Amino acid sequence: MPHFTKPAAGSWTENYPELGTGPVDYTDSIDPSFYEDERNAIFRKNWLNVGRVNQLPRVGSYFTKELACVGKSLIIVKDTDSVIRAFHNICRHRGNKLVWDDYPGEESAGICRQFTCKYHAWRYNLQGELTFVQQEGEFFDLDKSEYGLKPVRCEVWEGFIFINLDNEAKPLVEYLGPMAKGIEGYPFDQMTEVYTYRAEIGSNWKLFVDAFAEFYHAPVLHQKQATQEEAAKLYNVGYEGLHYELFTPHSMISSWGGMAPPKDPSMVKPIERELRSGLFGPWDKPDIEGLDRLPSGLNPARHRAWGEDSFEFFPNFTILIWEPGWYLTYHYWPTAVNKHIFEASLYFAPSKNARERLRHELAAVTFKEYGLQDANTLEATQTMLETREITEFPLCDQEILLRHLHVTVQKIIKDYRAG
Repeated sequence: MPHFTKPAAGSWTENYPELGTGPVDYTDSIDPSFYEDERNAIFRKNWLNVGRVNQLPRVGSYFTKELACVGKSLIIVKDTDSVIRAFHNICRHRGNKLVWDDYPGEESAGICRQFTCKYHAWRYNLQGELTFVQQEGEFFDLDKSEYGLKPVRCEVWEGFIFINLDNEAKPLVEYLGPMAKGIEGYPFDQMTEVYTYRAEIGSNWKLFVDAFAEFYHAPVLHQKQATQEEAAKLYNVGYEGLHYELFTPHSMISSWGGMAPPKDPSMVKPIERELRSGLFGPWDKPDIEGLDRLPSGLNPARHRAWGEDSFEFFPNFTILIWEPGWYLTYHYWPTAVNKHIFEASLYFAPSKNARERLRHELAAVTFKEYGLQDANTLEATQTMLETREITEFPLCDQEILLRHLHVTVQKIIKDYRAG
């Protein structure tokens, strides 16, 4: 993967002249017609991560995924050959939703030998084939082989399950490109203790991507995550990333390590000192294979103070890998021009004792606190953007990933509208 070094008198943004350096138009976050075109040109055309293989531990394991951004409900299942498949969650008889529990609008998960429709008991095997029709003799020349579940393209990369509604789209590995190649081999598969948060956010999906694609805000918005003395230092110094790189439509940011672990224990709170954990996760690396030889795409600046890398996979999936040996994922699922579902999952190596479990839980609770701080600003931003009093905003060099996201999205929609 190529590496850029920031020139003394230059900037990260100037490495990518196609982005420009002027103010960025944010009407793409408030225009209903633009959002409708995003649904068709972006979310119906690109690979979307819907989960991980550890959600399907056995043959017959399944989960459903509700994708309001494309108006679809999907079933993801491990079949009898241990192949992971995806199907539209719709019975071929009368169009009833096939898999759901108490409430048809909610996602569900479980394990089964076959899928049976709640309406008329049509049955489908794990390969999606129609195997049973109630009172089959009452139908006219029904050929069951023609009425299997409708499949969806489904591919797996490093244990992450992706779907694509476009049958003409390029293969997943080609789409993910060199940025993904640079982190292949990271021990994702050994980090199976998971903590997940999900919330509806009253803002356009891109605004939350913006919030986590820059750390320029951290010394200001997240002051209370450090002791008062340390917060004052961070506030005065500000923030500068270690490395930024664009792999259009994807991008990444590399950052220093902050307080994990701190050189001076007095920098952090007593419970963090006691458990050796906090905002940046457990201070001690887990004893798992693979952390001693990290993939080449991590810490591209080879900086001694490296702490984490955040990889933004277009359009709405983030993998954030921390130096102490754990990772986060973010998903931003649009539901309207001014609303989206935000999902965050924290992945750790399985706890070996109660203290390790508490370390993970402290990290998860601390993450929730700063996640709420970020989310709290978004609805205020959305409502002010919707006044249209100001539509263009200056972005600094530390906000290059934001500039890249909006320029990329706007170009895609421009091309889509041009035919």
